[in-house]
Amino acid sequence: MRVFPRVRARRPQALRRPGVALLLLGCMPGLAAVLVLVMSAAGTERTVVLPPPRPAQARSAVLHPAPRPRIVPRSVWADDGTRGQPPPRYDDKVVAVFVHHTDSPNRYRCSETPRIIRALYTGQRGNRRWDDIGYNFLVDHCGTIYEGRAGGIDRAVTGAHTQGFNHRTAGIAAIGTFTKGVPVPRAMTDAIAALAAWKLGLADIDPRVRVRLVSSNGKSRYQAGATATLPALAGHNDGFMTNCPGAALSALLPKIREQAAHLQGRR
Repeated sequence: MRVFPRVRARRPQALRRPGVALLLLGCMPGLAAVLVLVMSAAGTERTVVLPPPRPAQARSAVLHPAPRPRIVPRSVWADDGTRGQPPPRYDDKVVAVFVHHTDSPNRYRCSETPRIIRALYTGQRGNRRWDDIGYNFLVDHCGTIYEGRAGGIDRAVTGAHTQGFNHRTAGIAAIGTFTKGVPVPRAMTDAIAALAAWKLGLADIDPRVRVRLVSSNGKSRYQAGATATLPALAGHNDGFMTNCPGAALSALLPKIREQAAHLQGRR
């Protein structure tokens, strides 16, 4: 019987050139290149079928974002007395903010702000029996912004600041009392504008427009279930029968709206 010599299959000349092979590997996705290197080392000739790449997740574009201002975390003022409270609740997004004042003394040093917030927390949790401090954020007269209600600065945490309109809104409290004739510090209004611009910008809401909100409580200015058209950057008294946030701060809301819109890059 005639025996023929074994003939080894020759690889294409291009693949025997190291430079060309590296060039081909450089054109492959990372996982595919690794598999080719492994197969070459093992001497296998099998064809490997890779799954198609997963499409990148589409992100909803925010057309008018505003930079997030510096926000002091809750841990700075909270102590052991804030533990053991119910878990936070959430909405899908924030489409309006309500501005408040805390109706507390104006004479305080900014270094005392954490103590003041703890006292507000104790009063609202104890006397009013709320599940947490009502405001999502608090601002002192130095313009420092503090995280209030627990649940996450970036998230749409349901607050307890404006009866009937706590859903899809955020509450910003100016620490102090700002009735008629009381000066409102510029640093405070600047901080409120920056915070509102950022928070509303996450849902691409212009601070100067009016939005539709549904009242959840008949003790507000609207019956439960009624749809109200309110400013996206509103005062507490827009949704509830109250003098809050005080005549002096209320008078500045139009200017704060314009400033917030400018921070979002709107004309």
